[in-house]
Amino acid sequence: MSRFALRPVINALMMLVAILALGLAAVSAQDENVLVIGHAESTDSYDPARGYTQTTGVVLRATYDTLVTFPDADASGIEPMLASEWTVSDDGLTYTFTLAEGVTFSSGNPVTADDVVFSFDRLKNVKSSPAFLADGIASVTAVDASTVEIVLTAPNPSFLSLLPNSAFSITDSVLIQENGGLSGADAETGDAAEQFLNGTSAGSGPYILESWEPQVETVLVRNSSYRGDAPYFDRVIIQNIPEAATQKSALEAGDVDIALDLTSDQIASLEGNADISIFRGPGNLVHFLIMNANPDIGGPVSDPNVQKAIRLALDYEGYQALWGGVQPGSNLAVGLAGALSSDQGIKRDIEAAKSLLAEAGYPDGLELTLSYPDFTFQGVDMNTNAQKIQADLAEVGITVTLDVGDLQTKLEEYRNGQAAFGYWFWGPDILDPADFLAFLPGGKVGGARANWTEGSAEVMSLIEAVKVESDQAQRLADYQTLQLANQENSPFAPFNQPDVQTAFRADLQGYLWHPQWLIDVALLSRGM
Repeated sequence: MSRFALRPVINALMMLVAILALGLAAVSAQDENVLVIGHAESTDSYDPARGYTQTTGVVLRATYDTLVTFPDADASGIEPMLASEWTVSDDGLTYTFTLAEGVTFSSGNPVTADDVVFSFDRLKNVKSSPAFLADGIASVTAVDASTVEIVLTAPNPSFLSLLPNSAFSITDSVLIQENGGLSGADAETGDAAEQFLNGTSAGSGPYILESWEPQVETVLVRNSSYRGDAPYFDRVIIQNIPEAATQKSALEAGDVDIALDLTSDQIASLEGNADISIFRGPGNLVHFLIMNANPDIGGPVSDPNVQKAIRLALDYEGYQALWGGVQPGSNLAVGLAGALSSDQGIKRDIEAAKSLLAEAGYPDGLELTLSYPDFTFQGVDMNTNAQKIQADLAEVGITVTLDVGDLQTKLEEYRNGQAAFGYWFWGPDILDPADFLAFLPGGKVGGARANWTEGSAEVMSLIEAVKVESDQAQRLADYQTLQLANQENSPFAPFNQPDVQTAFRADLQGYLWHPQWLIDVALLSRGM
C-alpha cells in the first residue's frame, strides 16, 4: 500500500484519537467534584500581607495555614495548626512555638521557622491594611529550623487570639522571594510579590489559588500535597454575584451551591423548599456611621454634639425590623466577651437630638453628604440602609445627600480618612474585647479613619491600662466603661448587628459559619 493510500487510514485514526481524548476530558471534568459559591466579592488582595476584606479571609483560610487556629465552629479556644505546641514566659512577653514536623508548602518546600520570621516581618514592613495587627511584636526569631520565638513590646493577653487572623498566614519565603517579595525595611516600597500572590498562593493549606479575575470569580484547586485529610471538593469557584436576587435565582436553579448574601425576605421565601437548606444565626458585623473628627474634613460632624445628635436620631428598631439581629451597644459586636448587651444600646430621642443640634449652632438643621459603597453583604443592602439613615436624620432637621460609589473607590476614601460622613460595617479583627481599641482615640478606625486622636484624660489613661491588664474580670469591666464613654462622645454611631442568613443546596454537608473566616470550604462535602 502506498503512502497516499495510507493517508485516509491515518487521518481516521487521528480523528478517533481526538474524539477519545475529548471524551476522556469530558469524563474527567464530569468526575471532578466542584463547589460553586455565590458571593458579593469584596476582595482587595490575596496577598496575606495586604489583603484585608471578607472575601480575602475566606480564600486565605483555604490556601494558607497559621501557627494556631480556632475550633471549626467558634472562637472558644486556641488550637494547634502549624505550631504543635507553645509556651509563654512568666512576664507575658515571649512566646515560643514549636512547628509540626514534616509540613510542606504546596510548592514542595518545607515549612520552617525562617518562613514564619519572613511572613511576620513582611506583614509588618509592607505596611498595608493588616500591618497594625503586628504592631505589638518587637521581634520574631528562628531559634532553630522548627522553633520560633516571638517577643512582644508589652504583655498582650489577647495575642494568641490575633494569630488565627489570615494576616498571620505562614507563607513560602523561598517562592515569594523568587517572585519579588521582600520582608526587610525596604518592603514598603520594594516588595513586588503582590501580583504573583493574586494569581496563585504560596501556602500549606488544603487548596491552592488557581486564578482570580477581580469582580468576576476566584478559583481554588485541591492541594495534592496537603498534609491533612484531603478536602472533598477538587475545585472551588467563588462567583461574584453582587445582586442578592440573582444569587437566590442561581441557587434555586442549581447553578451555585451556596448563596452567602441573601436578604431576610429572600431567605423566608426559600423556607419549605426541600432542595434548599437554611442557616440563621447571630452575626458579628456591626453597621455604623463614621464622622470625621478633623474639622477641615468633617465640618459639622466633627462637633461632638452633632455626633451625639446623630446617634440619638437613628431609628434602631427600624433597622432590626429590616435585617433582624440586635442593636449593638457599641462597635464591639454583641456576643464577644466584654461587649455591652443589646439593651445597653443608645435609645432614639428626637427632641434630645434637636436640642443638641441647636446647642452646636444648628437650630434650623444642617446639610450633610453621606458617603458609602453600592454593596450588599451577607444579605444587607447598604443602599436600603442609606435611604433609611437619610429619612431618620431628616426628622431632626438634617438634610442628607447620598454619595454612593463603587466599593474599591469608597473603601480607599474610608481607609485614608478622607470621608467627612460615611456608612460602613465592621467585622472584628480580633475575637477578643481588645478589638474595641480600634474604635478609640488613636485606634485603627478612630485614629486613621475618623482622625480622632485624643480623648479625655480618663479615657486615654484607661486605654493604656486595659492594653496590659491580665485580670479577665477587670479587662471586661474596663472595656465596658470605654464602650459607654463612646456612647457619650465619639465619632461613631453603630446602629445594627444583623443576623447571618445563608442558604445552600440540601445535599451540601458540613456547613459552619465562623466569626473569623466566615466559611471553611475544606469542611464541605456533598451527600448522596
